[in-house]
Amino acid sequence: MKHILVMMSGVLILGLLTACGQAKQPIPALAHESQSLNSGGQPSAAHHEHGKHNESGGEAVKQKVSFGFTSGTAHAGNKEKLTIRIQDEHEAPVYQFRVNHEKLMHLIVVSRDLSFFNHIHPVYRGKGVFDVDLSFPAGGDYKLFTDFVPEGGKPAVLSEWVKVGGEARPSAPLKADSRLVTETEGIRIDLTLGSAKPNQDTMLTFRISDAKTGRGIDNLQPYLGTAGHVVILSADAEQYLHVHPVDEKATGPVVQFSTSFPRAGLYKIWGQFQHQGKVLTAPFTVEVK
Repeated sequence: MKHILVMMSGVLILGLLTACGQAKQPIPALAHESQSLNSGGQPSAAHHEHGKHNESGGEAVKQKVSFGFTSGTAHAGNKEKLTIRIQDEHEAPVYQFRVNHEKLMHLIVVSRDLSFFNHIHPVYRGKGVFDVDLSFPAGGDYKLFTDFVPEGGKPAVLSEWVKVGGEARPSAPLKADSRLVTETEGIRIDLTLGSAKPNQDTMLTFRISDAKTGRGIDNLQPYLGTAGHVVILSADAEQYLHVHPVDEKATGPVVQFSTSFPRAGLYKIWGQFQHQGKVLTAPFTVEVK
């Protein structure tokens, strides 16, 4: 049974973030409450899928998130300290979190055109505050997704757009790949879709092989406790899916993920696997008609 978490856009506020009880300099913070509506006036959806089953709860989460940079405003090319503050619906800190795939929080960062992708893991400092160092390749808009499970609660995905200073790179319109194959670190990764229609179960089949010899890679290592991870975003970054393998102990050359696309349109897919200590990230763009 698949369940959907409602995830909405936030409002701009000025806040004073604290970590471990120590006040920091006042910095701009972006606050997000999960029960708001997005800019189009409609709720946006977040899905957690594991094999053929969705891990998320069926109710709208009542946490809120705020993001802030200690430098005030992030600038491309700089190493930036991002502070993330999680509160409940009464604006009290959320103190306890469950480990989810070896981490208390997964942070997904994407650029507006989805050409940039980063999957990192903030460090918990206590009292609902996480922080992490990150950098941005160019100026422009980036969306931050926090993916976590509060103790005693349901999985939550909260997000917001942030503005990064510096020279922006030209962006190309997203378009579907003519061939679903990519190479990284000398490894070839092929993707096959069982179906590409809205609201229909589909199997994402990844085949990982040596790019030179074509030999299948059968010694994949666990990545965050499983055979791989897949993150999927709609072209407008409003639909978010985080999918885990059907067989979490698979070692290749084939790893499969079961999911469904919530609506028609273009989607960017990032498959992530680990081989010989290196994380392989394979991006694909598909169209759901």
